[in-house]
Amino acid sequence: MPMNQVQFQHGMSLPDFFSRYGTEVQCAAALAAHRWPHGFRCARCEAPEHYVVGHGARKLFQCRGCRHQTSLTAGTLIDSTNLPLRTWFLAIYLISEAKTGLSALALKRHLGTSYRTDWLDHQKLMATMSERDSQTPLEGMVQLDDAYLGGERPGVGGRGSPNKVPIVAAVSTSDDGRSLFVKINQLSGFTSQAITDWARRNLLPGCDVRSDGLNCFAGVIDAGCAHSYVVVGDRKPRELPQFKWINTVLGNLKTMINEAHKAFKFRKYASQYLGAFCYRFNRRFDLQQLISELIGHGASARPVRERFIGGQAEVHD
Repeated sequence: MPMNQVQFQHGMSLPDFFSRYGTEVQCAAALAAHRWPHGFRCARCEAPEHYVVGHGARKLFQCRGCRHQTSLTAGTLIDSTNLPLRTWFLAIYLISEAKTGLSALALKRHLGTSYRTDWLDHQKLMATMSERDSQTPLEGMVQLDDAYLGGERPGVGGRGSPNKVPIVAAVSTSDDGRSLFVKINQLSGFTSQAITDWARRNLLPGCDVRSDGLNCFAGVIDAGCAHSYVVVGDRKPRELPQFKWINTVLGNLKTMINEAHKAFKFRKYASQYLGAFCYRFNRRFDLQQLISELIGHGASARPVRERFIGGQAEVHD
């Protein structure tokens, strides 16, 4: 069997990480380069002229024109943090490098900080990953399928179970059948209107969508997409090569939940966990750049406040 070059590519090793981001000075320089790639600009008046006040970890950048002050982390993902930057960067590295995800408890053991702190930082990072990929719609040929999170507790079986959270998964593929980009989102239910609304947000008009024929999937037509289906019946996934990638993605998602997280409050936190899974999958072709890209997204992301975590699930009605 030939070696899978994507699976066996060289990522960023731990020694490489510490050589690049092992000190607070290195992390601060990397964050500044991502936040102000063309040099400092005042957030209020856009002037580049400034001077630095304070010292140590409490340096402030003060605009020479309007006297507005800002810190390196203000207005970013790590706004108002009490952790050293090198701890944040290590968390970013560990979360981005873990193919099946990383639990907050495992993160706590690696970083040596409190579980509460690591749970919150983990949620903030996953929310940023989810938000970033939500801005990229799928195009071209798309494989589409339905699935559920949860359902492990006793209750009504099947699609009507109150213990299950409905999700829709979609993978865009190239002309030669390679997977390109994946999206997995929570839905309010499997209705034509919910699928139409989801498709308008996540698919470009003109997509060629293929599904297993669930009635509601015809809703993509109202979003300007073509739709064809294959009746699956009792056939096994290996007998359906036309759904190879969507089955692979859902299998990997199940592995992530079962191995790294065991379970979480699916209805409340699905957006973060699903978004982080997709973020890693969509960048699997270049693991060397994955951490740098996530640092850059964190530098340009809006602060994620604790009171909003769990309340920002993307549920399409």
